[in-house]
Amino acid sequence: MATFKDFRNNVKPNWCPGCGDFSVQAAIQRAAANVGLDPENLAVVSGIGCSGRISGYINSYGLHGIHGRALPIAQGVKMANRDLTVIASGGDGDGFAIGMGHTIHAIRRNINITYIVMDNQIYGLTKGQTSPRSDVGFKTKSTPQGSVESALSVMEMALTAGATFVAQSFSSDLKELTSLIEEGIKHDGFSLINVFSPCVTYNKVNTYDWFKENIVRLSGIEGYDPSNRMTAMQTLMENNGLVTGLIYQNKEQKSYQELVSGYSKTPLVHADLQLDKEMFDELVAEFM
Repeated sequence: MATFKDFRNNVKPNWCPGCGDFSVQAAIQRAAANVGLDPENLAVVSGIGCSGRISGYINSYGLHGIHGRALPIAQGVKMANRDLTVIASGGDGDGFAIGMGHTIHAIRRNINITYIVMDNQIYGLTKGQTSPRSDVGFKTKSTPQGSVESALSVMEMALTAGATFVAQSFSSDLKELTSLIEEGIKHDGFSLINVFSPCVTYNKVNTYDWFKENIVRLSGIEGYDPSNRMTAMQTLMENNGLVTGLIYQNKEQKSYQELVSGYSKTPLVHADLQLDKEMFDELVAEFM
């Protein structure tokens, strides 16, 4: 059986020392091993940004896509090879700005993949501009007088869009993050896991200390029921979205693959795609 060390490669991450993305990488590797995967059973697809580099730092199938397009690629990979465990990953800019349309439709489609967003409330790779997750008044190079736009409430958005697995964690809590990724992988449907992953270089507001002071752990709320969507929404709104843990899970809704008529149990990559002459001639005749 594989261990988390089997998901390591010889590529050294070039994230800034202290970046929260290191913990996300470690959590993915540990979770993959804990659920019994081997490296050849896992595909990690990422977008652009500091977090987009993660697909090259894990010993598995990996694809570094283009900005905002990790989810279309990941969904295509899963549809072509249902035997693979597919994890899409990216930053808050990648998933909630240029890629927001894909995020919404991946949520409602409910394909059986896991999407991990490294949320640092800033654009780090381009040297510090506001993101859709930056708070009002947030000062950056692109908003020197402070942002006048409200931060996007992504967890509430996911619930509204019909997500069947919604979770949030903090990169310094490796144990909880690993557990949530394990549960996301095992969930039969689309799993969205937002991770507070502080940018130590450009975001001097939403720091590790800031999150530790403001986060509310759902495990500390007596009687919290993650199967109750209304309770989940109310809890998020009462705590300004700053909660960690499993926020909501719907185990009853079927995944996209279960609903698509004729979706073969044999993955496309293993299917016999050769056409006999009779079928070929019939197809050609349709266009003659």
